[in-house]
Amino acid sequence: MKMADSQDIEIGSSGSLYQPFFHKDEKQQNSHDNGNLFMVILCTFVAVMGSFEFGSSIGYSSPTQQGIMEELGMSSEEYSMFGSILTIGAMVGSISCGRAADLIGRKGTMKMSSIISIAGWLIIYLSLGPLSLDVGRFLTGYGIGVNSYVVPVFIAEITPTHLRGALLTVHQVAISTGLLVAYTVGAFVSWRTLALTGMIPCAVMILGLYFIPDSPRWLAMVGCQAEFNAALQKLRGDTADVSREEAAIEESLVTLQHLPKATVLDLFLERNLRLVIIGVGLMVFQQFSGYNGVVFYANQIFTSAGVPPNVGSILYACLQIIVLSLGAVIIDKAGRRPLLMISASGMLLGSLLTGASFGLKEHALVSDMGPMFTIIGIMIYMGSYCLGLGGIPWIVMSEIFPLHIKGIAGSLVTLVSWGGSWVVSFTFSFLMDWNSYGTFLMFAIFCVVAIVFIWKLVPETKGRTLEEIQASME
Repeated sequence: MKMADSQDIEIGSSGSLYQPFFHKDEKQQNSHDNGNLFMVILCTFVAVMGSFEFGSSIGYSSPTQQGIMEELGMSSEEYSMFGSILTIGAMVGSISCGRAADLIGRKGTMKMSSIISIAGWLIIYLSLGPLSLDVGRFLTGYGIGVNSYVVPVFIAEITPTHLRGALLTVHQVAISTGLLVAYTVGAFVSWRTLALTGMIPCAVMILGLYFIPDSPRWLAMVGCQAEFNAALQKLRGDTADVSREEAAIEESLVTLQHLPKATVLDLFLERNLRLVIIGVGLMVFQQFSGYNGVVFYANQIFTSAGVPPNVGSILYACLQIIVLSLGAVIIDKAGRRPLLMISASGMLLGSLLTGASFGLKEHALVSDMGPMFTIIGIMIYMGSYCLGLGGIPWIVMSEIFPLHIKGIAGSLVTLVSWGGSWVVSFTFSFLMDWNSYGTFLMFAIFCVVAIVFIWKLVPETKGRTLEEIQASME
């Protein structure tokens, strides 16, 4: 099968790749989808407990640093290892998450990640030295590495088309909420108690998984026909007519079932390569535009600019929740591409403003306005990231890959994301020591390239079923 050229896509039955299209019976389909929204929302709530756990794990190391170092007598280098090993665990988790989701299902994989995360938190809680702390932190990292893939994939596969973008954005909102809760609770409890609270979302997820169906698309892929029909009916409502959706899913699987079992090399076949470039490319720009470095060293950035770090952190936390909530409301109306373009453009502006503020401060050209430029630049940068590049790459990743390569391709995309996060986090402080305004200029250049990449390659997936998206890209 050859990859369609641009002309094929524009005149093909699936419509333009870059514009959303709607079937004439979409209104009827949406009324069926509304038949049992409670179950879809319940499934999403249970799944994003993994996202909440994601945020809790990332936020754990910040409020606990002083308590852990004093009680266990750890050096700064040992604590730095404790903080960073989370990312290493997530990278290992990302390697296995796709295959696990294909073998034991989306529900089974989420349950596995929760059990591993609980084990990690227990080891941290009982730790008496750096080694056990690192083991526990690695296990929690493994769990969130798995969740970062399987949660958006599960939500995408169970959600009606007209709600998919909004409910997938809840994944990012839950991460931010978990981060904020970890910071807030960590200010009032000991590090051991905070570790115990990290188990709560895992326990809620494990319990909730018993009350929700698995992904109908995965059930169909593994040949569980009766379970597939029952799961889809349960998600859409007892009285909903799901025959068209069933037929569309089964039709898409007919072609896939005649293909040999996918391997890593299949990702580089002509029919799949463009999808991989889109998925990996979005993650590269998500990470190398510098966001994780800015967040991990936010206090250092604000302090360097003469801004009290607590003021910057409060402003950022409030801004993040507001922007993410706005994104959840508008994403299925505005579309993925426009929000990605606006996000990258806003990050470009924020990077330039922040870099300019550091440049003016370094050359002593301004005194009173320097901190204000920094606050404005960082807020624009972080707010723009939350609106698009923070969450939409995960949404697009969950939508564009066909079922037979979704596991392998998803693992690769997730590994690139976590690997990029580690590189940026590791190098950011060195880059700031080298040249603070040059660092943000470099991030601005990545934002410019990201704008071009999104404009030229990234498809609009709003208003399409997963099967329609994948058919339009073949």
